Amino acid sequence: MRLFSALLPPAPAVSELAAAVAELRALPGADRLRWTQRAGWHFTLAFYGEVPDELVPRLSERLGRAARRHRPLTLRLTGGGRFGDRTLWAGAEGDLQAVARLAATAAAAGRRAGIPVEEHLRYTPHLTLARGRGVDLRPFAARLAGFAGTEEWTVGELALIRSHPPAPGVAGAQPHYEPLTVRPLGRAATDAAGGAAGDGAGDG
Repeated sequence: MRLFSALLPPAPAVSELAAAVAELRALPGADRLRWTQRAGWHFTLAFYGEVPDELVPRLSERLGRAARRHRPLTLRLTGGGRFGDRTLWAGAEGDLQAVARLAATAAAAGRRAGIPVEEHLRYTPHLTLARGRGVDLRPFAARLAGFAGTEEWTVGELALIRSHPPAPGVAGAQPHYEPLTVRPLGRAATDAAGGAAGDGAGDG
């Protein structure tokens, strides 16, 4: 199955971003973009690709250990940008260095589970909004740059998500994302267990 780990923004933050995206979808050329569904908005931490069924429990266990090594962190949706004319994305501000460390740990958890995970020299949290189809994304990115969400939230969980492919032969069909496991981060994990002391550091 096709898997990745991610952070999921809460409904109030998603609603703010959705209002900004509605304005973007009124711009010229918007109907030629493939917009992602708000129900699937997420910040990918590590992409594992096709994972054999027998490795999924091991990956889930490793991610649980990885999550316990990191304290909950704070994020707020803001700004955005583009990867050429391929991808339009929304950004975040807050504990970005902590997110990058969490992403590195999530990738390492995959490798320790026996999954070849690509290493990235620099991790930038981004939430994919649309993918280009020969459309100049610069006007969209310029409008999105002024977006500043007011909903700040504490990220307390890391999710392992399965990506189901789009339905074949259906115009405009998109992948469907299914959370398989949700692991609490450090202090959130100890609070859930009744207040154990320390950071909850594990061996990843």
